[in-house]
Amino acid sequence: MAHNKRHAAAAATIDHNKNYALSAAIAVVKQNAKAKFDETIEISMNLGIDPRHADQMVRGLVSLPNGTGKTVRVGVFARGAKAEEALAAGADVVGAEDLAEKVQAGEINFDRCIASPDMMALVGRLGKILGPRGLMPNPRLGTVTMDVKGAIAAAKGGQVEFRAEKAGIVHAGIGKASFPEDKLLENARAFADAIVKAKPTGAKGTYVQKVAVSSTMGPGVRVDVATLTA
Repeated sequence: MAHNKRHAAAAATIDHNKNYALSAAIAVVKQNAKAKFDETIEISMNLGIDPRHADQMVRGLVSLPNGTGKTVRVGVFARGAKAEEALAAGADVVGAEDLAEKVQAGEINFDRCIASPDMMALVGRLGKILGPRGLMPNPRLGTVTMDVKGAIAAAKGGQVEFRAEKAGIVHAGIGKASFPEDKLLENARAFADAIVKAKPTGAKGTYVQKVAVSSTMGPGVRVDVATLTA
């Protein structure tokens, strides 16, 4: 009930017929993030694509300049020297067949999965488990790599993976309500820039159609698409 009242009070401060400048939208969302925990600030972009077609899929990675404020647990499939490198770089879970057995048993204690190339024959068998969770390592996303140390540093340093959903929407957390507004704005623009650069060849018409920002417990605020760039 308290949440409903807080949500209604926050919604009353927003003009739902208006598209706010990105900076103003972030300010409003941050001001209304009054939950007892540090809410995540999120951005959603509705794109003019149909992800069911391969030439219209939008997927990639972006490193947010100010991080996400979230602790990312990294799992690494590696053996020998690469496994030692992963542990030294701060990976939370490292293994080979033993890690695969844990995953098959439903024990998935990581938010990002990285693998050295020689491990993909093993990891490939876990596709039905890792794939639906968005955890399947992919060379195009830099998560199948010999540079295990660099991939771990990127994952823990504010790298965000994005992928368009069936309705053509991409979204991501761009920081916490405790972040200064200018840091959230920098992160939002970095994310939006990555989405624009990832425009697929099959996209026709208006690419970025609608944008909104919100907090975990708060209402969304519509954004003027023209203000996404500095």
